[in-house]
Amino acid sequence: MKLEYREVTDGLLFPEGPIAMPDGSVLVVEIKGGRLIRVQPDGSKEVAAELGGGPNGAAIGPDGACYVCQNGGFNWITEDDGYMRPHGRADDYTGGGIQKVDLATGKVEMLYDNCDGVPLNGPNDIVFDADGNFWFTDHGKTHGRLMDCGAVYYAAADGSFIRQAVFPMLTPNGCGLSPDGKTLYVSETETGRLWQFPIIGAGEVSKVPWPSPNGGTLVGGPTGYQRFDSMALEASGNICVGTLVTGGITVFSPQGEKLEYHEGPEPYCTNICFGGPDMKTAYVTTSGYGKLIAVDWPREGLKLEY
Repeated sequence: MKLEYREVTDGLLFPEGPIAMPDGSVLVVEIKGGRLIRVQPDGSKEVAAELGGGPNGAAIGPDGACYVCQNGGFNWITEDDGYMRPHGRADDYTGGGIQKVDLATGKVEMLYDNCDGVPLNGPNDIVFDADGNFWFTDHGKTHGRLMDCGAVYYAAADGSFIRQAVFPMLTPNGCGLSPDGKTLYVSETETGRLWQFPIIGAGEVSKVPWPSPNGGTLVGGPTGYQRFDSMALEASGNICVGTLVTGGITVFSPQGEKLEYHEGPEPYCTNICFGGPDMKTAYVTTSGYGKLIAVDWPREGLKLEY
């Protein structure tokens, strides 16, 4: 089915990481622009912070700060009609990390750039749990003939603790938590697979044995050739995954049934979040043409911890 949507704003430089704020505004990062942008309900935009590199997923933490997955940047291809798409690791890439942004002042600090001495190559998406800590994916980078193995990490919001939870993964992208906080979902871009991991401790997940390539249990995949991006969950526990190639949102039940595919307006439907007074407004970043759109969603979205 086609997404029936309204355009909130345009002119963004490859938006991602939408966060619906209590005042009705939506925060988005610009991966190409290297900024955190606040989009008001009337579509006007203001710069919340200058981040540099390639900011990707974002989430509000228990202290009210915005935590950003900094992927270090891409090179870019821009078509004649203005369509943008990332292409390999940025020529000026110096590494990735997790940035913390004070929304009142715009101050930015790098919270983590490694885990036990292993560099963070391309952090991508982030979700906070009820304990005030966060899970995040490291998508890795493609550079020349090489592609980094990706991973999932767990970290404290105060910068005191980080651990690797899942390794290896092939281009892990979106991550989300079930309504009861007991299951971690992770999507992989290039495989087009959605995985689940039972959470058994702080940064610890239960894993199934080989032939699972990463210890996860497969939830499902798309129909035909599609790639997966970031995600949000519904209050019911359904998982809504940004889907690339035709572009849209794929919805899975926790049991692995593919419930719906909502086709979007362009190939890069990269991320989704829920907001509005009844949590039935879905905000979707359609990144190639630099737009944030809003959709009246048929079901209630899951309210995040912060």
